[in-house]
Amino acid sequence: MTEIEFELRDDFVELHQLLKLTGIADSGGMGKLLVANGEVRVDGQPESRKTAKIRANQVVECLGTRIRVLAPAG
Repeated sequence: MTEIEFELRDDFVELHQLLKLTGIADSGGMGKLLVANGEVRVDGQPESRKTAKIRANQVVECLGTRIRVLAPAG
């Protein structure tokens, strides 16, 4: 499984935007489709909310990629 570290700019990022920003999805719309199709897990659990707030220290998995979400620097 590929691993990516993603550093937040704010307190959270919406799930579909995270998928877009990390390159897993080509667009926010594709990110929403991945969530709707059940392709996404957050902290090991299926996630069906497209706009779920993803915060530091959470782990998102989608299409064989694991994203570790890091707190903003500073």
